Amino acid sequence: MHTLGLLAEYVCVDPDFKPTKSHATRRVHVSAAGAEWEFLVNGPKFYDTRAGAGGGGAIDLVMYVWGVPFKTAIAMLRRAGA
Repeated sequence: MHTLGLLAEYVCVDPDFKPTKSHATRRVHVSAAGAEWEFLVNGPKFYDTRAGAGGGGAIDLVMYVWGVPFKTAIAMLRRAGA
């Protein structure tokens, strides 16, 4: 979630979400790059509940949300101080 906080316009952890499998899972609402997502986040793993897709790690998340290639994602993270 740290990466989202650095790069997204809006990040809100849903305080009412009750995970069913892992107690570490959080539901996070995100606005970035002109779109909105609802992610389930558990450590470095994320799952887009609306698209039924996910991944793991900061680079993968940046590539997914902003639709950029690997090298651009790394540059974005470096600029953001992540």
